[in-house]
Amino acid sequence: MNSSSPSISASSKTPIKSDILDLSKIPEHIAIIMDGNGRWAKKRFLNRVKGHEKGAETVKMVVRVCREIGIGHLTLFAFSTENWQRPKNEITALMSLLKKFLLTEQKSLMENEIRLRAIGQLEKLPEDVLATLNRTMHLTRNNHGLQINLALSYGGRSEIVDMVRQIAEKVQSGMILPEAINREIVSQHLYTSDIPDPDLLIRTSGEMRISNFLLWQIAYSEICVTDTLWPDFSEDEFLAIIKNFQCRERRFGKV
Repeated sequence: MNSSSPSISASSKTPIKSDILDLSKIPEHIAIIMDGNGRWAKKRFLNRVKGHEKGAETVKMVVRVCREIGIGHLTLFAFSTENWQRPKNEITALMSLLKKFLLTEQKSLMENEIRLRAIGQLEKLPEDVLATLNRTMHLTRNNHGLQINLALSYGGRSEIVDMVRQIAEKVQSGMILPEAINREIVSQHLYTSDIPDPDLLIRTSGEMRISNFLLWQIAYSEICVTDTLWPDFSEDEFLAIIKNFQCRERRFGKV
């Protein structure tokens, strides 16, 4: 995420045409587990941080493509609750990278009407990173284009525990009757209460698991796992995955 790298407003190298995608069947919400930065760096005998830096360029590409084709929401699994267990120097580097990314991309976010949100246990972030994140979210709060949801210090089980606690407190105070609890009530108390569930979940690097990500929200998401490591994930592959999504029949449990 160096300052000389292209911003998320950079022009597409390959024009996105209607013969590539059916623009009337664009998913409203795409969620991505961005996996493989460390392995990408290891294969090249580089420090793991170099993989994260290269992965940041892929983030910019995906954001640009989503903006160009009219995606409403893009949720990126950027840092999990389990990631706090990584070596301290890697965590420090990741937090520094996140802060730099937020600062360097603020202008581009505003120019492209992109709104930035964050979900997770944000209070665990370093104070300076959290302050920068809050400023960026406040700055972009009235933008009406693509909404990027960064999952930071996020874990699906922790989210569900927080939701249960909130509902339990309201039941205890008499605000909610136990028999009134339904799927809508649950959804309203999740971090994503005002965000539609993902239509498409993409995981890079070939790992066949969802890694504690959006456990409630992806109940009926279409899932695509690619062997490609995140830093190598290309625009062509991203478009091909969306094209495949458009060919799927989504029945939501019905015949």
